[in-house]
Amino acid sequence: MRLFYSDQDRLQLPEGHRFPAAKYPRIWQTLAVEHPTLLEHAPRAEWDEVALAHDPLYLADLERGTLSTAAVRKLGFPWSESLVNRSLRSVGGTLAALKWALIHGAAGHMAGGTHHAFADRGEGYCVLNDIAVAIHVARRHYNVGRIAVIDLDVHQGDGTASMFRADPTVFTLSLHGAKNYPFRKEQSALDVPLDDQTSDDVYLAALDAALPAVAAHKPELLFYQAGVDALAGDRLGRLALTHTGLMKRDARVYALASTLRVPLVVTLGGGYHRNIEDSVVAHANVYRCLVQALG
Repeated sequence: MRLFYSDQDRLQLPEGHRFPAAKYPRIWQTLAVEHPTLLEHAPRAEWDEVALAHDPLYLADLERGTLSTAAVRKLGFPWSESLVNRSLRSVGGTLAALKWALIHGAAGHMAGGTHHAFADRGEGYCVLNDIAVAIHVARRHYNVGRIAVIDLDVHQGDGTASMFRADPTVFTLSLHGAKNYPFRKEQSALDVPLDDQTSDDVYLAALDAALPAVAAHKPELLFYQAGVDALAGDRLGRLALTHTGLMKRDARVYALASTLRVPLVVTLGGGYHRNIEDSVVAHANVYRCLVQALG
């Protein structure tokens, strides 16, 4: 097992910005105490790898810092060199986890999961879509055919859904808040919209009903976007899961990967709790459960 982390390039944001960048070092530092031999630095992705999934005009504007005012507004981050470097590192960590998982069975990346990035733009704090890039790399360099993405962030993985909507070999599952961002949803292979304040039991029942469709796709590779913003009290979440419910959620995904006997790549996702420590604990639990289940 390997758990990659991307903190060599830290995101520099204006004071008071609402994105919880401080959670990232706290997640890997927590796990470094428990599993010091499993952690590894993530490399930066190369521009030609990122270009497998993204429009070259968007990448050129991103690299040069010539994004329009409207594009920056949609992204939610001001442009900076640190933003570009961090975004490349975030993709690189998922690519490193992909390579490890294809050889050894499973790996995690304690960043990434930037599922709101579309082919031609970034949105919702997501600059580059690391999972989409990894899917293209898996096909081109590792001859992987059928792929599934299980996206359990509370916000629909609209960018990923859009990129692979017309591709029958990629199955995208999204469980998300029906009334939450993005307010204009894309079409995943299977969307499961949930009411505000959905609790553990209702959520887990919905997941149990959805996972057989992933298995029926017969994937050769599985990606898991493990956002923890479904946790009760999350500022942007509006669901009501407990830490125990989130861990039961993760265990179901890991059991599916084990049953299907396919490589699994786990990425981070959203987590915006009013108490940042609750998000850190929830994110760390994703990888604790991964090591326990498949390490």
